[in-house]
This record gives sequence, C-alpha cells and structure tokens, in this order.
Amino acid sequence: MDVTKTGPGERGKYCASWLEKWAVKELTDICHSEKIAGVSGSNVTLQSSRKLLDKYSHGTWFYTTNQKIVEWDSSGINYFNTRFKHRVRLDPQSHALHIYNVEKQDSSTYLLRLSNEGGSEAQTSITLEVLDPVPNFTIKIEMKKEVGDNCYMNLSCDIPDPSVDYIWYKDSGPFPKELHRSVLEVNLTSSHRQSKFYTCQISNAISSKNDTVYFHPPCNLERSSGVIPIVHWLVALIPIIPVLLLT
Repeated sequence: MDVTKTGPGERGKYCASWLEKWAVKELTDICHSEKIAGVSGSNVTLQSSRKLLDKYSHGTWFYTTNQKIVEWDSSGINYFNTRFKHRVRLDPQSHALHIYNVEKQDSSTYLLRLSNEGGSEAQTSITLEVLDPVPNFTIKIEMKKEVGDNCYMNLSCDIPDPSVDYIWYKDSGPFPKELHRSVLEVNLTSSHRQSKFYTCQISNAISSKNDTVYFHPPCNLERSSGVIPIVHWLVALIPIIPVLLLT
C-alpha cells in the first residue's frame, strides 16, 4: 500500500499526545504516522509494518483516542460495540484492520497501540480521508460581453465540494496558479492570439474529471470540436494516493 508519510512535526504531535494521555514516559519504538485516502463505498485496509508487530503481544485499534474498535492478545480477539462492529475484520496474522463499505464519516486518525509483557509500547497512527469521486460536470458561461472586436467571458466549473482543487488550461498549457479557482475570467482581444480551447480540471485525492469548451472568434464557444485533439497533457496537481482494496 502506498501512503504519504507525515513529517516529523506531525509524528511528534501524535506521540506527545499519547504520552500525555496515557502517562507513558517513553516509547521503546518510534511512533509512526501515515495518511491514506479512500473512495466512499469501497473497502480499505489499515496496516502497520510486520516488523513492528512481531515485537508485541497485545494491540488495540482505535477510531479516536478513546474509542476502541478491536483489541487482541494471546487469549483472542474482542470487537467492541461501535458503528464499525459489522463492518470491520481484524486479520489474525498481520493484525491489519479491514474496513468494509467506508463512509465519509469514517474519516479520522486511527490509532494502533501495541504493548508486550516486558512493558514496551509503541503506536502507529493512520489518517484515513474518505472522499466521493469527482462527479461529471460541464463548464458554464456565467457572463459574456462583446465590446467591438473584444470579448469578455466568465467560465465556471464550480461544484459543491470543498475538498476539490481546480486547474484551468488553455492550448499552451495551464493558467498561473493564482487563477486556479472555479471561475475563470477570459478577456479575448483581437490584437492577441487566442487559445483555441479552455479546459477545467477538478481533482481531489482519489479522482479527477475535466471538461473543455472551444473558442471561435469573435465570441463563440462550443462544446466539442473535430479539429482540436483531446488534451493529453492534463495532470493532477494533487497526488492520487492508492488505497489497498480488499479482494
């Protein structure tokens, strides 16, 4: 499973919080922090390194710092009566936590606390963000005004999702970052070469979609064109983080 590791500052924050809450003076193993993204309705797996788990005989998965999901020791596995009770399974060998049919409300920082009879303790934190795929959309013309040979337009691709990012492209490449928002103001003047198309790309951590309109002077836009090839260089600025899906 590919994950984005958190930086030293974030790792220290989780470790310090745990040390304070549970009155632990020190950790035998360094705290680990990871971050993954999952698609709503899919199955995901939260898993720590096997090398770390081999040292410990008792472990607990938490949804928050005080809500237990499941724990295990040499006597067996115990699932707690939570919203996850019928949607989780602990792998008895790897102690990975399988969560089925994840919901957006499942987004949280999950904690795995480990200990052994010798008093050694360790913790892994995995931040799971559950997102909906970016929906299909169409670019809308919010305003169009012709003044002589000049054309002024506002193009919009806004969707009601605060987790997404917007990128606008023209035929020469992406617009500057300061214009990466849901509405693009286009000023078309007869004295300058104009882009033949405008593309809006909407992305989040798991998916991306785009739509394109084509420009024909003096001030006309069309949904499609048989002349302009599809934009093959579109790339998402946010890395898509694959999640280990259950098979």
